[in-house]
Amino acid sequence: MKIQINDNIIKHYLRNVYFINGHSCAGKSTMVKMLSERYDMIFCGENYHDAFPREKLSRWKQPGLCYFDTMSGWEEWLNMTPEEHWNWTNNVSQECIEIEILELLGLAASGKKVIVDTNISPDVLREISDYNNVAIMLCNPPDICTTLFFERDDPDKKFMMEQIKLCKDPDATLKNFNSWALYHPPIEIDWNNTGFFTYTRSDFKTDTREEMLEALAKHFGLCREQ
Repeated sequence: MKIQINDNIIKHYLRNVYFINGHSCAGKSTMVKMLSERYDMIFCGENYHDAFPREKLSRWKQPGLCYFDTMSGWEEWLNMTPEEHWNWTNNVSQECIEIEILELLGLAASGKKVIVDTNISPDVLREISDYNNVAIMLCNPPDICTTLFFERDDPDKKFMMEQIKLCKDPDATLKNFNSWALYHPPIEIDWNNTGFFTYTRSDFKTDTREEMLEALAKHFGLCREQ
């Protein structure tokens, strides 16, 4: 018998979990960190599915998550075509859903509120969460990450640039890497019309973190609890 848990049951147990998804460079990671500190929430950053032991993954059941264990090297990954990269990230996102939901169920069991930087798609979030527990952060223009991606002080971004510089043709690899953000797949999420609360970041020069934080806290109903 294949185990299946109905969405209304999952939604009940995730009632104290708050999700932020959306565009790259929109400020998701920063807001999750700030909200967790300001409102004493459990911080659940990007790639929280890494909490699942890698040795327990299956190359047949989770081929996307196991890709880094099977690739010939970083140059192979960095030179994926935009279509190949989108297919891989889409597979990873699908494979992560089970792990991430189970991880969140465990964190939510403490009774504390949990704030999540998530890649769970809006169509799944509609099944497992409510309007007031989800925020979508957008960029205007949406492809701003092609110019800002490596400007962020992030160890992962620094590592990625180091690997690009080690490639046979660093300039071509960097150009290919940036092209991923410009690729429009046949099936694309319409971030502007998810039905969830959205916050759009269009000012990338001024520090608007407090303004963003206030808007998200108000949407999540966190201000009422102080």
